[in-house]
This record gives sequence, C-alpha cells and structure tokens, in this order.
Amino acid sequence: MTRDDYVDLVERRYFGNVSRGDVPAVVACFTADATVRIYHGDAEPRVFRAEPAAGETPLPRFFDHLLANYDPGFTEFVHYVDTANERCAATFLVTLTPKPGSPYRDAGVQRLRNCNFFRCRDGLIREMTIYYSNPGTAGGTDAHGSRPTGFPQA
Repeated sequence: MTRDDYVDLVERRYFGNVSRGDVPAVVACFTADATVRIYHGDAEPRVFRAEPAAGETPLPRFFDHLLANYDPGFTEFVHYVDTANERCAATFLVTLTPKPGSPYRDAGVQRLRNCNFFRCRDGLIREMTIYYSNPGTAGGTDAHGSRPTGFPQA
C-alpha cells in the first residue's frame, strides 16, 4: 500500500463511514481478528475485538453506542505513515454532537483531540489504539460522572 492508500483507509473509509453512521462499512475496514484499545487518561483501557472471547466486547458495540448517541465529525487530520511496516498514525479533532434524546445531550458538543495508531494487514486495520483528551473532563469524567463518550455505561 502507498501513503495515499493508508490515508484513504483511515480518513475516508474508516472515519468517513463512522461519520456517515455506516457500522457494517466501518467494521469492514478491520481484519477478522482485529482489536481496538481506547485509552483516556489513567482509566483502564477499553478493549473491543472483532472475534471476542467470552466476556470480551464485540467491536461493533462501540460504534453502535457512539452512533446511537452522537453525530460525530472528524477534521484537522495529520497523518504519519510507515508503509514498510504497514503502520500509520493520525492526529485529528473529533466533534461529538449529542443526538436528540441522547442521555449525553446535557454535556453539549464535545471536542476531543485524538491520536490513533493503526497496525494494518492486507489493506485493513488489524489493531487500532485510540488516545484522546477531552479538556472538559477533569479526572476522566465530566460533571455527570460519565466518560466523554458515555461508554461503557456504569
């Protein structure tokens, strides 16, 4: 894959499909054995797997929850690509606008600064690590005691 192929996979296919709310197309960006880890501050990482074992969270569940509660937008991308090792990373701005009726509507629009790391195989994401900050959530929770995306629910 070329640098442009990685940018296309990450920015247009993956994040583009998240923005469009197309969960099957999002999941199609991942290998059958993919793992996603989400880190926020000192909180325990959240792990999602394309092939979850007993007690593990299926990959689509995160996207289903996110898209049921927010209209997400992704801008200000800066990509770092290592084609020889099938790796890339991106920094970007996430804007989460709560949907009407979402239990997170009182939190208002959230803007997160993210850095995602992608390990790929055969043109798909096999591992994605997400690091994000949210200036409005001191100590990892907001005034309502929830994580920035509200997932997992307590």
